[in-house]
Amino acid sequence: MSAGESLRKLRESLGFTIRDVEAASTRIAERHNNPDYSISLSRLSDIETKEVVPSIYRIYSLSTIYRRDIREFLLWYGIDLGAVSEDMMLTPPSKSHVSSALGSVLQAEMPVRLDPAFNHRTTMNLGRMIMEWGPVSMAYLAQFANSNYTYGYVGTDDLTMFPLILPGSFVQIDDTQTRVRSGKWLSEYQRPIYFVETRDGFTVSWCELSGMNLLLKPHPLSPVETKILKFGKEAEILGQVIGIAMRLDSWVSAGSGEGSLDSGQSNADALSNRPPDPKALIG
Repeated sequence: MSAGESLRKLRESLGFTIRDVEAASTRIAERHNNPDYSISLSRLSDIETKEVVPSIYRIYSLSTIYRRDIREFLLWYGIDLGAVSEDMMLTPPSKSHVSSALGSVLQAEMPVRLDPAFNHRTTMNLGRMIMEWGPVSMAYLAQFANSNYTYGYVGTDDLTMFPLILPGSFVQIDDTQTRVRSGKWLSEYQRPIYFVETRDGFTVSWCELSGMNLLLKPHPLSPVETKILKFGKEAEILGQVIGIAMRLDSWVSAGSGEGSLDSGQSNADALSNRPPDPKALIG
């Protein structure tokens, strides 16, 4: 059944005539002071019988009048918001940024049954432990939500924390942890990494305070230089990175052609050859 036919059947099941829908959409248009919300008799007839695709304003009006979720109507027209996460990977941005796109996803495919032999203490092939996959509604997962967390994406050109955090990674950010912590760290994994907003965009980095300045400290193996910005005016810490999701097979490590990336890599022109400073790893 086509989208237009589905809309017609839904309208008739609710007892609405075409004139009823026109009148209701006119009231919605008047409330928003925007005639694009209005659906004339002829336009609704074309939508139902001639497969004319309604505008986003008219889809909103129809979903409101028919008391249905607008995402259901989008799906009727072939727009599946559940595919957002997969489609996002087709166009990775070059700059780091905060991401809210996955908020439109209603459900996700997740493991719903694991092999009884699964033991969280033992390193194992998780794929072999999953006995069944199934859709899980995000509404059920909402109970695990923490409003203190937000999520960011590390741009494909952001080499600040390379190779500890690879470009193209997703990071989880605790936005209650905005104070720069200092001290001696036993390893680079203990040293806090922050998600920082600057006038040029976003980045992930180690941070140090020097008077009124915020020092954005890159990883010693990164070609990026330390940046010194006015704290609060030119740079703001959005939170501490507490989780990372990254692929290890989508990045070509330094090692070809005097330490540069393989030809064809657009992430950066080259990686620096300078030797790492062990002290920088632990602050």
